[in-house]
Amino acid sequence: MKTYIILVRGINVGGKNKVSMAGLKKYLEEEGFSNVSTFIASGNVILESNKSAAKIKARIEELLPTKFKLDSELIKVLVLTRAQFQAVVDNKPKGFGEQPDKYYSDAIFLMDIDAADALTVFNPREGVDQVWPGHGVIYSQRLGAQRTKSRLGKIVGTPAYKSMTIRSWSTTTKLLAILNKTDADQKKK
Repeated sequence: MKTYIILVRGINVGGKNKVSMAGLKKYLEEEGFSNVSTFIASGNVILESNKSAAKIKARIEELLPTKFKLDSELIKVLVLTRAQFQAVVDNKPKGFGEQPDKYYSDAIFLMDIDAADALTVFNPREGVDQVWPGHGVIYSQRLGAQRTKSRLGKIVGTPAYKSMTIRSWSTTTKLLAILNKTDADQKKK
């Protein structure tokens, strides 16, 4: 069995597309996924499966609208292997996410769009925003004291935004810690 990180886009945002994490966990277990766990309500799941990432993605995207009342246009699922998720953290820009008191740092995960195309919708404000392309991710950082001047929110209305899901750097690194603990626990068995 392989361990996967599942990032669900478009749920529990602004009071829309409400999905109970306990309910999601239950439905995924009923589908035969193993060792399912969730982290905060923004659609973060860790699970084990013998299925391919593509089959897991297709099944979860098919399952969600049948179990929850959703605006399915907003919903997308990204399935990452442990190695892919580890690479997002390992390949971050130098210093990224290391000054949480000064900067708001986010990993913007890309689905069906490459970093070069995704970057075209960003218009960083000098002295406030910084963005860096990665493999399957855009790293975004905003100066905390100037966050109201950030242009990050301007990407929301763009067509490319439908192919992105944002996680704070704190959430991203916590998910990796959970994944590492899950792997360590499995090796003990």
